Amino acid sequence: MTTNRVTSHRPRTVRRFTRAAAGVLLAGLALGAAPAHGAERGAELPEFDFSACPAVDELPAGADPGTWRCEVMHATGHLRMGAVDEPLTEPMRIAFAEGRVGGEFRQVFGRMTAAPIRVEGTPLTLTPQYGGYADFLSDETRRGEFDVRFAIGAAHGLPALPSSGCSVGGDAEAVRLVLKDTAPTRVISRDPLVVTFGAQDAEFAAPRAGGCGTLGRAVDRLLGLPSAAGANVFTMDVTVAIRPYL
Repeated sequence: MTTNRVTSHRPRTVRRFTRAAAGVLLAGLALGAAPAHGAERGAELPEFDFSACPAVDELPAGADPGTWRCEVMHATGHLRMGAVDEPLTEPMRIAFAEGRVGGEFRQVFGRMTAAPIRVEGTPLTLTPQYGGYADFLSDETRRGEFDVRFAIGAAHGLPALPSSGCSVGGDAEAVRLVLKDTAPTRVISRDPLVVTFGAQDAEFAAPRAGGCGTLGRAVDRLLGLPSAAGANVFTMDVTVAIRPYL
């Protein structure tokens, strides 16, 4: 797999060549998969913010907007990482565009936002943020993958904790999540097109916290870091809304 890293939060193209057995994430659902019973119009769906999608002029050169689409993903779930064992009750929101240029599958990352997660028994919060790389093309081995960092904040205020930059995973050592299916894709609405699936990574490693100044060691003790691969699990219950550009 070609791995292109993105080092800023501006949308950048992520490329990946397809294999015969691989398909675009959720490709063909609009034509082939059956919706859940009674879900043709998608009653009581969450609101999806398509303003986070990359603009048409941010698509790769040669891209035909008529064949491209934007996907807005909402994911709740559970994070177990080191001493952290917390539900993700507020959804992470990820937006990206995908399509093909000259037969090659391409993606452009849009935006990722998430609410802080309170770490029980500590004064700390963790906020998932985009770590600079994403590849949401699924194949026979995984649903997709992306880099994430967990920005560390202080729920009750720690004067010595830096106001920014203190995180688990950073530009040089982001946490790479390689997601595998836990529940199959299910169409819950055709108008708009919305699907759900389950995924998790139970094999990622978590590094020490970085950028936390003099409190770095204390933060690591509170969060149980570093934490080796196999000791951590990130579970995601995902709902995705899909909209064509034209």
